[in-house]
Amino acid sequence: MSRELSYLLLICGLMVIPGLLQRLRIPPPLTCFLIGMALFLLFPGVHHHDDAVHLLAALGISTLFLYAGLEVDLSTLRSAVGPLSVYLLIRVGAVAVMAWLGARYLDLGWQDATLLALALLTSSTGFIIDSLDRFGLVPEERFWVTNNAISAELLALAIMFVVLKATAPGQLAIAMLALSLTLLALPLAMLAMGRWILPYAPGSAFALLIMVGFAAAFVTDSLGVEYLLGAFLAGLVARLLEGRVPTLASPDNLHAVKLFSSFFLPFYFFARGATVPADALSLEALGIGVALTVVLVPLRGFAIWAKRRLMGLGDTRSSLRVAAALTPTLIFTLVLATILRDRGAIPDEWFGGLLLYAGLNTMLPSLMLRTAFDVAPSPLKGSG
Repeated sequence: MSRELSYLLLICGLMVIPGLLQRLRIPPPLTCFLIGMALFLLFPGVHHHDDAVHLLAALGISTLFLYAGLEVDLSTLRSAVGPLSVYLLIRVGAVAVMAWLGARYLDLGWQDATLLALALLTSSTGFIIDSLDRFGLVPEERFWVTNNAISAELLALAIMFVVLKATAPGQLAIAMLALSLTLLALPLAMLAMGRWILPYAPGSAFALLIMVGFAAAFVTDSLGVEYLLGAFLAGLVARLLEGRVPTLASPDNLHAVKLFSSFFLPFYFFARGATVPADALSLEALGIGVALTVVLVPLRGFAIWAKRRLMGLGDTRSSLRVAAALTPTLIFTLVLATILRDRGAIPDEWFGGLLLYAGLNTMLPSLMLRTAFDVAPSPLKGSG
């Protein structure tokens, strides 16, 4: 079979099959992941690291986190600073306790234990925001889900950055310097585009934003902290410069970024599924994944429900819906489980267990809320 035909069949499969299975309430990201896993387990001779698929996957995850950064509204975050501060304090405590348990009972170093805690507790903000229209939440619920997810993601990205570079003070200092230069370059690049390019090239805002986001994602990936951080920062900077360069964070641009991400994101999950080793599919992995789900999902949901009830935010039903919407950890679990496996911190059985945990908790909103978890494009609501 020619390479071109293989790519065509792959594209058709990743676009069509998840949509067909969605009526069974199977989230499309999980379908794409399972397609990648099944293909390379059934046909082990197929090359696992195709450069074209890797590029498409990088575009998908980068634009998703670019979109998540564009969704940040600091004014709304400031308006809810009290409840969000309590939420973040609880989150820091939960990560610390989980890291201690990992270090004590799994014999992990503090860095690996902290990464494991983040993998288990960090919600997938990009997907949650992308799916709010399909969760059937009321505006008050959408507000708290969005801002809780964004604030927790900012905290998780900061912790992940420090932990991954804390092996040596020199490495951390160099990484901090590179990140600082990136943060300095992003607004300068966007302001320059707003002054010298956008006024004379109508319709180019989307392409330029994608370019800047992908470049920032490439920088942070080169630093060893994945594409997520750079792309998110690019979107956040574009949002902060909304008054100076309004076209970058306009509703039309947000919609375009969302559409772009929805096409390329399936390749990310397909590529992740293709890296799953056969040893990760064992009864031990099944037991680990089920145990993590049975223990952690109710605890995470109860913590969110209890916090909202104690602070007088919504009724019991509303708090349960917010907790369900914040349950999926798919991306952070995939990313950090892969990092932990590459570092030799966890065996394949734990790797498989973490993947199963991520898959099961990502199914929860599609079972509890009105409609299935979906990454297909839809008109934006409330964006601006």
